[in-house]
Amino acid sequence: MALPLMRTKPLARLLRDADDQQRGLKRALRWWDLVAIGIGCIIGVGIFVLPGVEAAKHAGPGIILSFVIAGAACACAALCYAELAAMIPVAGSAYTYGYATLGEILAWIIGWDLILEYMVGASLVSIGWSAYLVNFVDHVIGPFGWMVDHRFAAAPWGDQPGFFNLPALLIVLFLSWLLVRGIQESSRVNLVMVIIKLAVIMVFIALAAWHIKPGNWAPFMPFGFGGVMTAAAIVFLAYVGFDAVSTTAEEAVNPQRDLPIGIMGSLVISTLLYVSVAAIMTGVVPYQQLGVADPVALVLNVLEMPWASMLISVGALAGITSVLLVLLMGQPRILFAMSRDGLLPPLLSRVHARYRTPHLTTLITGSVVAIAAALTPINVVAELCSIGTLFAFVIVSAGVIALRYSRSDVKRPFKVPLFPLVPLLGIGLCGYLMISLPGMTWLRFAVWLLIGLVIYSGYSFRHSGLAGGAAVKPERPRS
Repeated sequence: MALPLMRTKPLARLLRDADDQQRGLKRALRWWDLVAIGIGCIIGVGIFVLPGVEAAKHAGPGIILSFVIAGAACACAALCYAELAAMIPVAGSAYTYGYATLGEILAWIIGWDLILEYMVGASLVSIGWSAYLVNFVDHVIGPFGWMVDHRFAAAPWGDQPGFFNLPALLIVLFLSWLLVRGIQESSRVNLVMVIIKLAVIMVFIALAAWHIKPGNWAPFMPFGFGGVMTAAAIVFLAYVGFDAVSTTAEEAVNPQRDLPIGIMGSLVISTLLYVSVAAIMTGVVPYQQLGVADPVALVLNVLEMPWASMLISVGALAGITSVLLVLLMGQPRILFAMSRDGLLPPLLSRVHARYRTPHLTTLITGSVVAIAAALTPINVVAELCSIGTLFAFVIVSAGVIALRYSRSDVKRPFKVPLFPLVPLLGIGLCGYLMISLPGMTWLRFAVWLLIGLVIYSGYSFRHSGLAGGAAVKPERPRS
C-alpha cells in the first residue's frame, strides 16, 4: 500500500495533459496579467485593516518589521513556486507540484487543503465586501434619510442576525459568471480593479507621508520581539495570494518566462506597499489609537481630510473585489486538475467548448461560496486559510529540494538562488508561523484533512489515473 500511495505523476505526462486540446485551457495571459493577478489577490483588506489593528494589539511600530518577516517567509516560498511553475506550467498550483515530486497521497492532501483555503477565504472576503459596500452606500444615501436594510445584508445568526447577506451572494455569482465567460475578460476586470486600488494607496501615501512624526515610532517594539512575531504570523494572511498566479500556469502564453515574473513581481510590489503604509500609519498616529476596523480612514480623519476617507472606501471595495475574483479563479482550477488526474469525478474536468474555461468547477465553487457567504457570519475560521496556505508553502519548498536531486536532468527556466538554503528557510519560517497559530486552528485543520483522507481512500485511490498505469479517459468538452 505504501508504494502506490507515493506514486508520482511523470513530468512528461503532466505537460502532455496541459497540451491536450480537449482538456487543456486557453493560453491568453501575459506577464503583466500575472503580476496583476498576484497583486489582485495579495492586496485587499489586509492593507486597509491589518497594519493598524496588529500595531495596536501586538507589535506597535514594530508592525513594520512584522511585515518584513512575513514577506521574507513568503519570498522563500515564492522563489520555490517560481522554479516549479516555470518547470511544470500546468494548472493546479501546489497540488500539481506535489504530485510530480512527493507522491499522490501528499498531492491529495495539498489539493484538499487548498480547497479549504480558497473556499473559506472567498466566503470571508465576500462577506467583507458586503460590509464595505453597505457602509459606502449608507454614507451616500444617509443624508437623504435612507439606509440599507440590515436584514438583507447579514447572516441569519451571529451578533446582529438578518435574513441573508444579499450583496455577498450577488457579488460571488456575478464574478463566477464572469470567470465562466473567459480568463482574458476576467483578467482585464482584475487589472482595472488593481489599478484603482493602487492609485488610492498611492494617494494615501502622498497625502500622509508628509505628516510623519518620528517620535511616534518610539518605543519601536513595545510588546517585545514576541509581539512582532505574533503579528507576523497574523499579517501573513495579507500575503496569501501570490500562489494564485501558479493556478493559472496553463493559461499563460509564455509560462516559463512569465510565471516567475508574475509571482515575484507581485510579491515585491505588495511588500513595499505594506511596509510603506504600516510605517506611515504608525508614524502619523500613535499605535495605541490604530486598533479600529478602518485605520487608514482614521489617519486621514486625524489629518482632517474626510474627503479622502471616501476615496479610501472606493479603493477598499476595488481591492476586495480583485481578491475575491482571484480566489474564485484559483479554486476551480485546482478541482479541474484533481479531476483530470482521476482523484475527483471526471465530470469536473470538462472544459467549456466556446470559452475554454473550467466552467463546471467554476459554477460549483461559486454556488458553494455564495451560499456560505449569504448564510455565514465572519468568524475565526479565517485562521484556516492561513494554516492551509503555510502547509502548502512547506510542501512546495520541500518539493523543490526533492526534484533537484531526483530529476536533475529536467530543464529549469528559473532556478531558486542559494539552493538549498532558500527552500530550507521557506520550510523553517513557514513551519514556525504555523506553530504560532492557535491550537483550535490545528484541530479544525486536522478534522478537515481526516475527511479528505476518507474520500481519498473511498474513491480517489482506486480511480486515480496512475492506478495500474491507466489514464483517466477524458470527458469531451461541452457547452
